[in-house]
Amino acid sequence: MSELLEARGLGFDLDGTLVDSAPGLSEAMDMALRDFSLPAAGVERLSTWIGNGADVMVERAVRWAGGDLSPAFLQTVRDKFDHCYADTAAGGSRLYPQVKETLAALAATGMPMGLVTNKPTPFIAPLLQSLGIDSYFTVVIGGDDVVAKKPHPAPVYMTLALLGLRASEMVFVGDSRNDIHAAQAAGCPCVGMTYGYNYGETIALTKPDRVLDNFADLLPTLGLSSLKDQEA
Repeated sequence: MSELLEARGLGFDLDGTLVDSAPGLSEAMDMALRDFSLPAAGVERLSTWIGNGADVMVERAVRWAGGDLSPAFLQTVRDKFDHCYADTAAGGSRLYPQVKETLAALAATGMPMGLVTNKPTPFIAPLLQSLGIDSYFTVVIGGDDVVAKKPHPAPVYMTLALLGLRASEMVFVGDSRNDIHAAQAAGCPCVGMTYGYNYGETIALTKPDRVLDNFADLLPTLGLSSLKDQEA
């Protein structure tokens, strides 16, 4: 059995870790591409472009579609994407299995939790509210709240400061190399989830401290009772 990870607080990525948001992102991106007579990419391809924020995702989509890569055109597509995503975010996103139950169990311990995502900040609060998990996070850091996004450690450092924790005291949980590299650069122990969006690579390649297949496995990894034991 692997040694337990000790934590006084937790940090989480959002897309691909807590939420399967690819359908909503894909629908909005395809609507934006079609509006400029570019081919739609589809959800499977789009899921490999998630992780570095909306600007990078738009650039990857336009590049794939053979569109104009000038800053002016990319900004126009980004604006259209934002307009479309405002309508598709909630309906096109769902929590991964046992995320809400696990977050509730973690919150019941009194452990502070932060959310660190590259998603544009205006979309975060409405999405968390629609999924019923907004009350679990003491700190929420979005892509517009820091100068440098993950994999830069800046948003992780900000979360540590706001939670009043040392790096060694916060376990960071994510699904992509951006999350793991950011946590490692900040000095935080980290957990990699296998089911998210990691550019088609296995998360084990980035050498997180633990690799988990199921979100609920986080509880015993932290030395807490599993959901099954809590229900017994």
